[in-house]
Amino acid sequence: MKKRGAAAAAPMEDTRMERKREKFLDALQDCPVIAALKSDEGLEKAIASDCTTVFFLYGTILNIASHIERVKQAGKIVFVHADLIEGLTARDITADFIAQNTQADGIISTRPNIIRRAKALGMLAIQRFFLFDSLSFENVLRLSPNADAVDLLPGTMPRVLERLKPQIRQPIIASGLLSDKQDVVAALSAGAQAVSTTKPELWEI
Repeated sequence: MKKRGAAAAAPMEDTRMERKREKFLDALQDCPVIAALKSDEGLEKAIASDCTTVFFLYGTILNIASHIERVKQAGKIVFVHADLIEGLTARDITADFIAQNTQADGIISTRPNIIRRAKALGMLAIQRFFLFDSLSFENVLRLSPNADAVDLLPGTMPRVLERLKPQIRQPIIASGLLSDKQDVVAALSAGAQAVSTTKPELWEI
């Protein structure tokens, strides 16, 4: 009986995850600019913005839950960059902490183990990659299947985005060094499904 129950639960979990992914992708389609937060000042502006998705790039284990709660009350999808939250570690338990103690929809990390653990817990997972040579390019191809989306830095490399786009099935998010509307348009035109930026002046373009 237990085995049949577990088997029945698996399709339900798959359905819930698929709905989460669809909601996330719909949010990116509605607004392809993601508000990336690095301060309390940015938090206030993100809540008031039209951005449908928010990335937390700052916080501590003491305040991240309350910060996320405020953004969730504004009806936005929230991801936490697990590598940047003060007090968390590089171990799997980081994903458990975020899942159990916050309302976050998903986790961002450069660490494959945290991505895998987040997925096992039923959370959305975005793997962040820093592109600086051919080896890092190959790592994107090798590790991207583990995540629901990939976050590529720097985001101001449209030719690289064009090369990656047909080789991976996950949505691409371009982040870092996006300074103006021209950078945003270039990234989206090159194949990124969304961009994330800490600049509030770009959240409304």
